[in-house]
Amino acid sequence: MEPFILSSKEYFSIKEWMDRFPGLEAGFTSKNGGVSQQAFTGLNFGFHVGDEQGAVCENRLLLSDKIDFPLSSWVGAEQTHDTRIARVSKTDKGRGSDAYESSFSGTDGFFTDEKEILLTLCFADCVPLYFIEPELGIIGVAHAGWKGTVNGIGSEMINKFQQNGANIEKIYAVIGPSICKKCYIVDERVISLVKNILDGVDILPYNQVSDGQYSLDLKELNRQIMVKAGIKAENILVSEFCTSCHSEHFYSHRREHGKAGRMMAYIGWKEDSRP
Repeated sequence: MEPFILSSKEYFSIKEWMDRFPGLEAGFTSKNGGVSQQAFTGLNFGFHVGDEQGAVCENRLLLSDKIDFPLSSWVGAEQTHDTRIARVSKTDKGRGSDAYESSFSGTDGFFTDEKEILLTLCFADCVPLYFIEPELGIIGVAHAGWKGTVNGIGSEMINKFQQNGANIEKIYAVIGPSICKKCYIVDERVISLVKNILDGVDILPYNQVSDGQYSLDLKELNRQIMVKAGIKAENILVSEFCTSCHSEHFYSHRREHGKAGRMMAYIGWKEDSRP
């Protein structure tokens, strides 16, 4: 079942989670709507790609209004394809929401158990990973490109949850829209790193397509990493949307040769809502 449902032209919602966990807001934006121009035409959320800051802020305010979550409650990051995950509290609200300079530096994941905070990260092919432990109200989101994936950002998030009292059997995850295996061709260097973290898997998440070139399924690799870390396979939902194939919905760094806007993955509890 596809976990992401188009709620308006601007964004997709993780409907099953939002139905099951009242007060949760979680989703992934499209490239449609918004005020950005030229290479970023549409709803670009990335401050760091060369778009006008005023346009990015206007796009963010538009989404803020659509999902009824004030921009002053958002947090954002300077993403570096690493595995640093920051715990977020109410004192952090607003960091990176309307300016790149105030964002969390060198951070590729967020988690919190507090309400009225929207955790946000930007994407344009990399894999957005969403996490929730509903009994404790812990939520998280991570940015997993191939570097973050092979270095284990998914298992690192699971560790953070467990360190804060989460029961591994009660952690749920969603793997969001990202580049599919057909569109994602990598070299031997990347595959050698992938092989290093695979042990006894039944289905390899890659296959050779030509000499020294491999098709890599980053979504499946992240799913396998989560299962290996202890999350029940049935607790993981995987989106079938590809940011490269589905050009009507998404920007793609690969498809657009590096000149692409950014979508946003977000998750947060609204006021008086979480457990």
